[in-house]
Amino acid sequence: MSESATTTNLLGLPRPDLERFVARLGSKPFRARQLMQWVYKRAEPSFERMTDLAKAFRAELGAHACVRAPEIIDEQCSADGTRKWLLRADGSQAFEMVYIPEPDRATLCISSQVGCALDCAFCSTAQQGFNRNLTTAEIVGQVWLANRELAGTLADLARERAVTNVVFMGMGEPLANFRNVVPALDILLDDFGFDLSRRRVTLSTSGLVPQIYKLAEYSNVALAVSLHAPDDALRSELVPINRKHPIGELLAACWHYIDERNGRSVTFEYVLLQGVNDSRAQAHALARLLAGHPAKVNLIPFNPFPGTRFRRSSPEAVHAFRDELLHRGVLATVRRTRGDDIDAACGQLAGRVIDRTVVRLGSRTFGLAVQA
Repeated sequence: MSESATTTNLLGLPRPDLERFVARLGSKPFRARQLMQWVYKRAEPSFERMTDLAKAFRAELGAHACVRAPEIIDEQCSADGTRKWLLRADGSQAFEMVYIPEPDRATLCISSQVGCALDCAFCSTAQQGFNRNLTTAEIVGQVWLANRELAGTLADLARERAVTNVVFMGMGEPLANFRNVVPALDILLDDFGFDLSRRRVTLSTSGLVPQIYKLAEYSNVALAVSLHAPDDALRSELVPINRKHPIGELLAACWHYIDERNGRSVTFEYVLLQGVNDSRAQAHALARLLAGHPAKVNLIPFNPFPGTRFRRSSPEAVHAFRDELLHRGVLATVRRTRGDDIDAACGQLAGRVIDRTVVRLGSRTFGLAVQA
């Protein structure tokens, strides 16, 4: 997926970078806007088919540029309509993305890294270790690919936008790949790019506090935080990054982000684990943390994977936890499990991570290389 010395991959270039590129080819900035519409809105990889571009300009593009997305290795379809694609990164490495259709929206869950270094105890991706960050082209390319793959199977009315919502909830920690994720967010929101509303793009983080503050300076998307416990002792066990950035610091960063970006609320993701974090007392403690703040809780029944020690909370425990939050003034919903028959549900993405440069964050002194 890397660019050659002579060919620039236009997929993943934000508008200012694309304008500079076309200027080097001797063309005006409006050509960049035309290119973006062809590439992102029409998912067109062939310069020859970009018919409103001058023939000479198309020839220049053919000589110096390309539109190159990740390669699809495999596709699986769930009984509930969910689709999962395995995409090649390089060599034997691979990552996954998931398409979740609903009556009122179509969500694509995309990855930001090959594997993950954060070692969250209940997540299958964490057990794979970490190989590398995805490039901006590889991140954006997932949305581009999904739109192309789905266009032929959807009604004509829906073809222009097969994907209506994008969530950075796949493999990896997005804020640990800040340098490549932020330009991808720009392209998702750009009027000439995918033209998505900021409320239809969600970035989920395990709690890299400095990067949350930095994100408030550079981007404006919906923020989701993997919380999973109402106290530091338990969260440090489940989400090891909490040892470096405890809950108090994390919540302060969240409220700052909402204040700076005039957001509605932060979504706190909470995977319910039987006998671990699903008691009424823990729901009460969580409500004390969040009540009176712009917060909502998305309760996620645990999705098992091979070798895990955790079990899914009973439906009764899930509903009791939700009701306790609602009773204490905290908006709470229960996420419906989708795609678990193809291991595409939350926490189940594993991809193919062979060269693991960081196997377990918990076994190191937080040797996480954050790309700023």
